[in-house]
Amino acid sequence: MTIYNLGSINLDHVYRVKHFVRPGETLSSADYQVLLGGKGANQSIALARAGADVKHLGAIGEADSWVIDQLADAGVDTTAVARLNQASGHAIIQVTGDGENAILIYPGANRSLSLSHIEKALAGCEDGDWLLLQNETNGLAEAMDVAASRGMRVAFNPAPMVSEAVGPLLDKVDLLIVNEVEAMDLADCTRVDAAETRLQSEYPHLQILLTLGRAGVVYIGPDGRQQAPAFPVDAVDTTAAGDTFIGYCLAALAAGETPDVALRRGSAAAALCVTQPGAAAAIPEQQAVDAFLATFGR
Repeated sequence: MTIYNLGSINLDHVYRVKHFVRPGETLSSADYQVLLGGKGANQSIALARAGADVKHLGAIGEADSWVIDQLADAGVDTTAVARLNQASGHAIIQVTGDGENAILIYPGANRSLSLSHIEKALAGCEDGDWLLLQNETNGLAEAMDVAASRGMRVAFNPAPMVSEAVGPLLDKVDLLIVNEVEAMDLADCTRVDAAETRLQSEYPHLQILLTLGRAGVVYIGPDGRQQAPAFPVDAVDTTAAGDTFIGYCLAALAAGETPDVALRRGSAAAALCVTQPGAAAAIPEQQAVDAFLATFGR
């Protein structure tokens, strides 16, 4: 089984700061790095490190071919990554001493994918394969239609959330993956429990993965509701925690694991991720996740 990930590839410009820059303020950074990132690339790397067969669909600028090497080194199939004559997507990331982050994104090549490119990339898919998408590229609805015509299952992480654009897509989705803020935005609620109830009511066909930060994660599906607590760790950088959870959790579900096992694996991988700086570089290997879970008797 293959997971096709239509997702962004960004260059992350990471600045270590005492606090987030305030309006009108000039602030010195204690450190600066340029790293491979983007929700799509992070999730592809997490999937690969979790042991999944993952093929990335995306685009970068011609000057940044080094990112393809990094994806390939992580075990990602990059044959469907286009090289375009424009700037790659990139992000400006502020990271504070307690591991919190603030992110500004420029989409660049991520928003220049053609329908023909998507169709060609999905031509080799098989019934039961997965299509994973986020909200940092174009072509989402078209890719979902192609996936449906070929018997694929669709997982959607609609970040960054634009509720008026995301809502019409949900009838095409099998698995929705959102954090508590995204869920409240999508459901137009001010409480996460109300958002959960409304999403279940309005989209009864959906399986939902709902991440709650330090309160853990929730799975809602035909077999009921399950919740797993977060693992206690000292956070250094939370940049790719959500992407790491998604990659490991979806890899487990695609491999036939039960939701409770998938939640635990995703949560453990995310916990390890936040103990390291950076995005893609912080995503743990499968062996590290296994060892971490073993310390908790799981």
